[in-house]
Amino acid sequence: MHPLKITSVGNSAGVVLPREVLERLHVRQGDVLYVLETPKGIELTPFDPAFADQMAAAESVMREDRDVLRKLAE
Repeated sequence: MHPLKITSVGNSAGVVLPREVLERLHVRQGDVLYVLETPKGIELTPFDPAFADQMAAAESVMREDRDVLRKLAE
């Protein structure tokens, strides 16, 4: 567990993430993180959930229509 203190950042508020947390998230300064509300609480992730949903839909179409896509590629 890493307790985080909320600090002022201009007219907003922010938290400083410890280096260990950044390493576990595989992110560095300037990267984007997404905040998700889950049944267990708040989740912080470097992965865009909307993009993940779009990729899952694309993979489904590619699986179902493999022959059509192969013909289109010719």
